[in-house]
Amino acid sequence: MTQGDVLAVCQEAIVVTLKLAAPLLIVSILIGLVVAIFQAATQIHEQTLTFVPKVLVIALLLIVLGSWMMTLFSDFIHRLFEMMAAL
Repeated sequence: MTQGDVLAVCQEAIVVTLKLAAPLLIVSILIGLVVAIFQAATQIHEQTLTFVPKVLVIALLLIVLGSWMMTLFSDFIHRLFEMMAAL
């Protein structure tokens, strides 16, 4: 395995990681922004007010996108194992 192959695997791992994390992080940021605007408008500063909506939306998002995420990750792992077996 050459240095270029190792760099290609590392690059693909980073891309897969970003694809898996991006939807969850983007939705979490948007929910946090909406809750922060709500808190600023109502002067309610409760810690659970930011935590509970994020947990619920992230759980729902994992249910909706879970199969796609597992397929993406397992495809990457299969390619990685095929490369290792080819050595």
